[in-house]
Amino acid sequence: MNLQRLLLRFPGYLGALGPPRRLWRFPSLDTISPVGPWRGQSSRSPAHWNQVVSEAEKIVGYPTSFMSLRCLLSDELSNIAMQVRKLVGTQHPLLTTARGLVHDSRHNLQLRGLVVLLISKAAGPSGVNTSQNYDTVSGIYSCQRSLAEITELIHTALLVHRGIVNLNELQSSDGPLKDMQFGNKIAILSGDFLLANACNGLALLQNTKVVELLASALMDLVQGVYHENSTSAKENYITDDIGISTWKEQTFLSHGALLAKSCQAAMELAKHDAEVQDMAFQYGKHMAMSHKINSDLQPFIKEKTSDCVTFHLNSAPVVLHQEFLGRDLWIKQIKEAQEKGRLNYAKLRETIKAGKGVTSAIDLCRYHGNKALEALESFPPSEARSALENIVFAVTRFS
Repeated sequence: MNLQRLLLRFPGYLGALGPPRRLWRFPSLDTISPVGPWRGQSSRSPAHWNQVVSEAEKIVGYPTSFMSLRCLLSDELSNIAMQVRKLVGTQHPLLTTARGLVHDSRHNLQLRGLVVLLISKAAGPSGVNTSQNYDTVSGIYSCQRSLAEITELIHTALLVHRGIVNLNELQSSDGPLKDMQFGNKIAILSGDFLLANACNGLALLQNTKVVELLASALMDLVQGVYHENSTSAKENYITDDIGISTWKEQTFLSHGALLAKSCQAAMELAKHDAEVQDMAFQYGKHMAMSHKINSDLQPFIKEKTSDCVTFHLNSAPVVLHQEFLGRDLWIKQIKEAQEKGRLNYAKLRETIKAGKGVTSAIDLCRYHGNKALEALESFPPSEARSALENIVFAVTRFS
């Protein structure tokens, strides 16, 4: 399937079964130990995520929060933004996505583009092709900057499309049906617009392998979201029986493929050999997985957590908890946490924290962090490489 046909079919896959419910699977626990001791106990480890991002942006030359500015300020998307304003006062998830695009300091929605730029600078020119317009100020090819923008456009489009509401599962508390229908139309339209711009940007790169890499990343995303939808949690909160041996594959499809293949594509644009491309791929893959596990862990490790805060029952700590506990005892705990047909997340959270799931998820996060650091060892020491290491330290630090 070529990229254009894939982009045209992409929103259909995402919206077919409603908003995805995350399903995280992970490798067998006995594969974690051979990595060795955790490497994050370093004086180089920054204390704050925002500090890491700010320092990294200085290295690549400009704030990546402006990376998609040309697209976001276009007349077409401005018209869509005017329509999004009509959703104010409704409960459509597109509003939450829109707010996150403007400001999300904790997760930093421009992370993927920033990593692509950093690994491009860390690798430097290959020396094979000197005819490209190389940016001697910040050490990054202009085509690699374009790739970083394309990566962010694809990720943003995915966020928008994943906010499509399944109208068949609406409840009276969700608000009027017409509001949700209108929100879905805007979500599809804006997501398609972003994907179309990404497609056009890829064509301008004039590199067949890069197009193939990003097209395959899109297909992985489609497959990952489809499986998330088809294995979503049931109405009684009893999740499907998930084996941890398949978590790694599912997480890669849904969250790691885009960053991993974008990092590899950045090396291809600079004409680096297959070995360098593979190391960039490995960094992107394991970095993305560590970042996702870190996000899953937040409801369980924050010192101040609101009692009403919910979490995904298929997130890494919960699935690990279920794996250690056993299916029958897990179902019993779910039932004990239900009150008047609703799940008491505060009670269930404390139950999970008392088990092994949270500490095991932290270990798993650091395992992937170590693998990402191993991949960076093939790159020469530089401020860009240090920034990539600091990003790993930031997402694998829990104290």
